[in-house]
Amino acid sequence: MDRRNFFKLGLQKVAGTAVKLADEAASQRARHWIRPPYALPELEFLLACTRCDKCIEACPHDVIFKLPSRLGAQVVGTPAMDILNKGCHLCNDWPCVSACEPDALRFPVADEDVEAPLPRLARAEINTSSCLPYQGPECGACKPACPVPGAMTWKMEKPEINPETCTGCGLCREACIVEPKAVNITSLYHETRDSSSEIP
Repeated sequence: MDRRNFFKLGLQKVAGTAVKLADEAASQRARHWIRPPYALPELEFLLACTRCDKCIEACPHDVIFKLPSRLGAQVVGTPAMDILNKGCHLCNDWPCVSACEPDALRFPVADEDVEAPLPRLARAEINTSSCLPYQGPECGACKPACPVPGAMTWKMEKPEINPETCTGCGLCREACIVEPKAVNITSLYHETRDSSSEIP
């Protein structure tokens, strides 16, 4: 290997390590919010998003909001979803995605005859310590709220969430009548690190 190729290879390794570290740092911070449907991985999303607000304006249910300045210059003004208070309605025409010109929100590549799979937004889990059916009284307030077949199942009138099917849209949490809510919502980025903490 000549000197030029040696340094070229060295620079590629350094660049690769830097990108990996930046990706890990972005993913670590992303545990505290939930991006809109079909968002790119966090680092790619931050590089692509122009903070144009078009996805926020396009959301017919006012679920998407801008992250505040207190979270830092890297993410201020970028869109996130308020799934702790409102559910994503998984709109048929995905207006937020269609409005995203820089493709920070991007439909997955699929065959023309195959409908794109539903996006996985977050992780939802029943909090059995506050869910009424687990304490004795009947409820079922969340039963009609789930829009995804098979995502919520019922055993002896007690709800269970199938993590393989659930999109984490949060509509069951919005429909829940108890306080604190009996559905915990966590970022997908918690799954590889710490899935026990609910989004603040």
